[in-house]
Amino acid sequence: MAGYRLLARIGEGGMGSVYLSRTRGNQPVALKMIRREYAGDGEFRRRFQQEVRAAQQVRGYHLVPVVDHDTTGEQPWLASAYVPGVPLDEALDVHGALPTPTVLQLVACVARALDAVHAAGVVHRDLKPGNVLLAADGPWVIDFGI
Repeated sequence: MAGYRLLARIGEGGMGSVYLSRTRGNQPVALKMIRREYAGDGEFRRRFQQEVRAAQQVRGYHLVPVVDHDTTGEQPWLASAYVPGVPLDEALDVHGALPTPTVLQLVACVARALDAVHAAGVVHRDLKPGNVLLAADGPWVIDFGI
C-alpha cells in the first residue's frame, strides 16, 4: 500500500482495518485502510477526505498526528503516528474499574486533547473508550470518525 508494508493487524472497525507499518525512515505508523466496499462510494470518500482534513488541522496534547494519506486512490487509507497502547475499553474489560486518581488523570488528559480539537474548529464525532489509547506516557485520543 503506497510503499507501506503491512506488518500486523492492530485493529478492526466498521469502516476498515488498521495495520502496523513503518515509514521509509523506519518510524512506526498505524495505517487505516478503508474497506473495498466503501471505496467505490462517492459520498463515503467525500466524508473520509473530510475526516483526513480535520485530523490534519488538529495538533495538540496527546492527539495522534496524521503522517500520510491517500483519499483518492483505489483503496483510501490514512497513516498516523503509532502509539503502543491498549484501548481504554479493552483495559476496562480485562482489569475492571480504574482507581479514582487514574480516572481523574485520564479525564483531564482527554479534556485537554478535546480542547485542542475544538480550538481547531473540529468536532470529534467518535469519542468512545475504544478511541482512547492508554500508553506508557498517558492517554491518546484517536480516530475522529466520519
